[in-house]
Amino acid sequence: MTEYAARLLIEGEETQATPVVVDLTGDRIVLSIGDQAVADWSKENLRIQALPDGFHIRADGESVVLDVSEDARFALELGMRNAHPGLRRRMSALLRSDG
Repeated sequence: MTEYAARLLIEGEETQATPVVVDLTGDRIVLSIGDQAVADWSKENLRIQALPDGFHIRADGESVVLDVSEDARFALELGMRNAHPGLRRRMSALLRSDG
């Protein structure tokens, strides 16, 4: 799976979360609303932290938070090794069920 439903928040702004689709195809992360891309970043230029409120992403001077519906699968596809305990448990369970 390379596309994930998520909700996007821009750090520091008091706006409601915006529904987006996150595409992890290839070496890029593309965020889209409908058929329009609103962000397109190279995975190698990102700093991503998995925190209880979502994935905090820093890229090109931007800071956003993604609340991804399938957070464990998303984290595994990104190759993440560090996450908060709840997410680590879901990642581990997913690895066991897929294996």
